[in-house]
Amino acid sequence: MRTGPHSALSRRTFLRASGVSLALPLLEAMRPALGASSEESPRRMVAIQTNMGILPRYFFPEGAGTEYKASPYLERLATHRNQITVFSGVSLPGVTGGHTAQKCFLTGTPHPERGGFRNWVSIDQFAAEQIGNQTRFPSLVTAITNENATLSYTRSGAPIPAEKSPRKLFENLFVQGRADEVEARVESLRQGRSTLDFVGEQSRRLNRSLSATDRRRMDQFTTAVRELEQRLHSAQEWEYKPKPKVDAQAPTENKDPQQFVERSRNMYDVIKLALQTDSSRIVSLFIDTTVIHNITHHGNRPEVLAELRGHEERQFDALNGFLTSLHETPEEGSSLLDRTMVLYGTCMGSANSHSNVNLPALLAGGGFKHGQHLAFDIENNYPLSNLFVSMLQRLGLEVDEFSTGKATMRGLEMA
Repeated sequence: MRTGPHSALSRRTFLRASGVSLALPLLEAMRPALGASSEESPRRMVAIQTNMGILPRYFFPEGAGTEYKASPYLERLATHRNQITVFSGVSLPGVTGGHTAQKCFLTGTPHPERGGFRNWVSIDQFAAEQIGNQTRFPSLVTAITNENATLSYTRSGAPIPAEKSPRKLFENLFVQGRADEVEARVESLRQGRSTLDFVGEQSRRLNRSLSATDRRRMDQFTTAVRELEQRLHSAQEWEYKPKPKVDAQAPTENKDPQQFVERSRNMYDVIKLALQTDSSRIVSLFIDTTVIHNITHHGNRPEVLAELRGHEERQFDALNGFLTSLHETPEEGSSLLDRTMVLYGTCMGSANSHSNVNLPALLAGGGFKHGQHLAFDIENNYPLSNLFVSMLQRLGLEVDEFSTGKATMRGLEMA
C-alpha cells in the first residue's frame, strides 16, 4: 500500500488492506450503552416530521399569545391546548430545496439541494451522545415508510437507518429471546469490538506515514473507534439484563403505504411503551406521506383541498391520541407528557409551491410554559433551530447553540 507524497489514499483503501468492512457512521447507530439515571423522573424527547407539508390555512391559528383562536387542525388537539406551543413565522435558516429539505428537519443544515452537500448531526443523536448511556437504547430511530428515509444523522452526517416496522421495534424492546440468541448477539458484539481493536492498531501504523492534517483526521477517527468500543462493551452487558415486560401485544405487520395514519398509530403505541419503560429517552419518527404527493399540488381546487384536508386531519387525530396516551400515563406525581417534549412539524411551509419558509410546527409537553401561539414574522422568519437549543437545555445539556440556532427560543420558557 503506497502512502507516499504523490500517491492518493482512498477512504476505503485502509479498510480493504485490513481485511474488514467498517462503516463507522452506521455503527454509531447501534450504540446502546449501560447506565442508570440518578434522576427519578428523566426528561425525554420525541421529534416527528411529516414530509409532505401541512396545509397552512388549516394549521396556523388566528391571533398570538395565549388568546389565539385555534385553527381546524389545532381544534383536533384541543384537549391539550395548555400543553402545546404553536409556532408560525419560523424556518430553518438556509434550508431550501423543496422536498430535499426533509433530511435537514432535525439537523438544520443549509442547502441540501446543492452538490456535495454534507449533513450535520441531528438533535436526537447529539442528545443521545450525552445522555443515551442511561438507557438500554440510547435512541430510537423510527420511520413510517417503505423507502429508506430517516430523520437521524451521525456527527459525520451519515444517515442512520430507521426501524420501519412497529412490530419489529416492539420485539427489539420487549422480547428477550432464547439464551442461544442472546449469546449470538453478544458474540456479534464481541466480534465488532475485535474488529475495532484491529482497525485501531492498523490506523496507528498508518499514522506514521501521513501528513499532519491527515493525522489529525485519523486521530478523530481513532477517538470515535475507542468510544464505539466502549459502547459495544456496554451493549454486551445490556444483553444479559432482562428486558421490561409489558401487557401490550406486538402490533400486526402493515406495509400498505396508503395506511400511513394507521401505521403511525401503531408506531406511536410502541414509542409510548418505550418511554414508559425507560427503554429509551430519545426518539425520532419520520412519517412518509409521499403517497399523497400528487394532491399536495392542489392548485387551490376545492375538491383536492378537501381530500388533502381529510388525510391531514387524520394525522392530527393520531397525534392527539399519542399525546393523550402520554398525558394519561402517570409518572412521579406528573405525567409522561409533562416529562416528554414532542416536536411535530414539517419541512415545507407549502408543499403546493415547495416553499421551505413559515414552517407549520408545534411543541407539546416536556415541562415548558405552553398554551400559546408564538407568532414571528412570516416574511423574515425566526430560526426554528433556536428551538433545538431550548430542547437540549431542557434535557439538561449545557449548550448555548446547535446548528444554526444561536440562542434559545424567544418566548418559550421552562415551567
